[in-house]
Amino acid sequence: MMRTASRFFVAAAVAVLPATAMAQAWSDQPVDPAQYEEQTAVAYEEDGRYYNADDVVTFNVAEDGTVDWLTFSGFRRYHSECHVCHGPDGEGSTYAPKIKNSAVHMGYYDFFDVVVNGRQNGNSVMPHFGENKNVMCYLDDIYVYLEARGMDAIARGRPAKKEAKSDAEREREDACMG
Repeated sequence: MMRTASRFFVAAAVAVLPATAMAQAWSDQPVDPAQYEEQTAVAYEEDGRYYNADDVVTFNVAEDGTVDWLTFSGFRRYHSECHVCHGPDGEGSTYAPKIKNSAVHMGYYDFFDVVVNGRQNGNSVMPHFGENKNVMCYLDDIYVYLEARGMDAIARGRPAKKEAKSDAEREREDACMG
């Protein structure tokens, strides 16, 4: 009987292995910008925020390298809350994987879910940040920054040029931070 149960658990573990490996491998898989061009293409702008055709926030980088406010803010917020584990510019560390590619591969909603609720994969644990205003009030910003990094739309380091912060963005921030 014990042998049958062991086979069952091994079979179940093997069935889950591809999904687990895929979750781990997202950070290591290169991003082909052409494959994600539609997901990241700007469809419209509203109050200083850029959106794709699915009404999901995305980045905007002008020809002269000027980034939208959310991308710039995302750089700042990522480096105040996330880089301690995930390394500078989303490039990863010995402690946690790079997440610049993961943001693109996962997409907005899965990324949001992991940050809000956390995730455990074996000994690897991403804590939940759903109650941390310094993350939650700027989650769109962080996502947009990492998406731009994953698509190689911006280089490592602080963006040199940025759009001005809109009044609507200022109000949104004030309302969230309290």
